[in-house]
Amino acid sequence: MKRLLLGIILVSAVLVGSNPAAAAKSSAAKGGAASRPLVEVHTSMGNFTIELFADRAPLTVANFLKYVDRGQYTNTLFQRVVANFVIQGGGYDTNYHLKPAPLKTFNESGNGLTNQRGTVGLARGAAPHSGDCQFYVNLYDNSELDPSAARWGYAVFGRVVQGMDVVDAIGNLPTSSKGPFKRDFPVTPVIIKRIVRVKSP
Repeated sequence: MKRLLLGIILVSAVLVGSNPAAAAKSSAAKGGAASRPLVEVHTSMGNFTIELFADRAPLTVANFLKYVDRGQYTNTLFQRVVANFVIQGGGYDTNYHLKPAPLKTFNESGNGLTNQRGTVGLARGAAPHSGDCQFYVNLYDNSELDPSAARWGYAVFGRVVQGMDVVDAIGNLPTSSKGPFKRDFPVTPVIIKRIVRVKSP
């Protein structure tokens, strides 16, 4: 019996060790409340705070925090504002140039979290695992962004816990075209001054 149990433990260790998503989730689950760090987004229109679901989207959160710690978001823009849908930013600098973002992450849209109002998701291109540094905040319940049996969705990895009024104010700005942006760019640009980690209260 001892040999059987040892064999099961060894097999489990190998499986988890060879699967980075499983390993990250296992590690995050042990963290409890500590696995939900907070960051504060400082913008030209005010600040808002995001709680990060490292216990549910460990790979996405880890990737996002790498960008935070590198200062990737300093002086970037909310370049896409769609009323009653989302605000999206973090990828373009104030000269409208796309910043290099080499770190991609596995699409964790199947984590059970849904794109409800106030949640934060990872923006991506057509390829399911193309998400890097750009993020969005849902202004509305956007179930069409959730995964289905036929397609990948957009991974939710956090939620706004303070300052949703700032998010709404950004979301209600008039938009137009500007530089490389053919539509949905705020007439008055909204700058992300920085994103920083903050301690839990």
